[in-house]
Amino acid sequence: MFRYVGLMWKNALRNRRRSALTIVSLGFSLCLLGVLFALYRGLFLAPASPGMELRLVTHHKVSITQSMPLSYEERIRRVPGVKDVSVWQWFGGTYKDARESRNFFARFAVEPDHFFQIYNGLQIPDDQKQQFLHLRSGAIASADLVQSLGWKLGDKIFLTGDIFPVNPELTLVGVFHDPDSSQTLYFNREYLRQMLGNGNALQDIVGAFEVEAESAGAASSVGAAIDQLFVNSTAPTKTEAEQTFDLQFLAFLGNIKVFLMIVCAAVTFTILLVSANTVAMSVRERVREVGILKTLGFTPHVILAMILGEAAVISVLGGMIGLGLASFLTRMVAKAGGMLSFVNTLSITPDVAALCLGLALFIGMASSVIPAWSAARTPILDALGHSG
Repeated sequence: MFRYVGLMWKNALRNRRRSALTIVSLGFSLCLLGVLFALYRGLFLAPASPGMELRLVTHHKVSITQSMPLSYEERIRRVPGVKDVSVWQWFGGTYKDARESRNFFARFAVEPDHFFQIYNGLQIPDDQKQQFLHLRSGAIASADLVQSLGWKLGDKIFLTGDIFPVNPELTLVGVFHDPDSSQTLYFNREYLRQMLGNGNALQDIVGAFEVEAESAGAASSVGAAIDQLFVNSTAPTKTEAEQTFDLQFLAFLGNIKVFLMIVCAAVTFTILLVSANTVAMSVRERVREVGILKTLGFTPHVILAMILGEAAVISVLGGMIGLGLASFLTRMVAKAGGMLSFVNTLSITPDVAALCLGLALFIGMASSVIPAWSAARTPILDALGHSG
């Protein structure tokens, strides 16, 4: 069969305009599929980064917008299997002109000493780390955020509060690199408490707690123990893996998993129709040629394999072009960055590439099997008498 590869190649590209248009259409469709597969993998199948498997997030059971008492922190700290706990308070607010998208970034109030213990993989110079620990109005920001906004160490950062009726005046004392945090700024929660002043009810409420388990194996039991501790309180909790918690922000858009699956299925079906139409047209034009091949001794099985091979050539070429485009697009998205960690590592991984090429090959074979089988079974006399 390998001796017919050259013939398959020539036949696949004999009508160059039609073949080129089919390959390009397949390429763009498989580019979309590749990006969708990469998104799905990054969201639901990607392994946790080092240290993430130890981190849990405890928030209000009803909604992440509901608050919990600050007193929960010490009670969580005493749960067996808990290594450390830190307040994880979304500040919100605005920076400069809120109408500019680049001015929207994550702003969290944390406890610096516990924060660095839990995020021990965070890369930041030691002198900058010490400044954040000791300067109450200090702030640190991710490198991508600093670059996009043109900040430099020592700059003043003015935030206008909305959830909290205060306007922090922060000093940028550090720039960090972390695969799990992008477009993010952290500042000292004690500074926020001081600005709120004594007697303000907002002083002692917390949006979430970041919890570090002693081991990955103990994480699930630690989460269950924390939730059991507050099951009968006025603010029951839900503790889940940090990776799962991050996906809740996407849940506001709907069921992303189902949406991606539906779009992938629709695109695959469309590609099947395009490919089947191309193969059917090609086979109809060559019925007499099939008859001639049979007179020369080509068996129906060989003819069937040749036509399937021609379709496979076209679909794989389209798949390779699509993968190239998808790789370029995912790199651009990763370079642009986002608050969700998976966006910064979005790429066409080997398993995604293999899936796309495998799907392209399947589409080529599935779309051509009926016309190929029909041509292979056509009697010689009928084939030679076909008018085209």
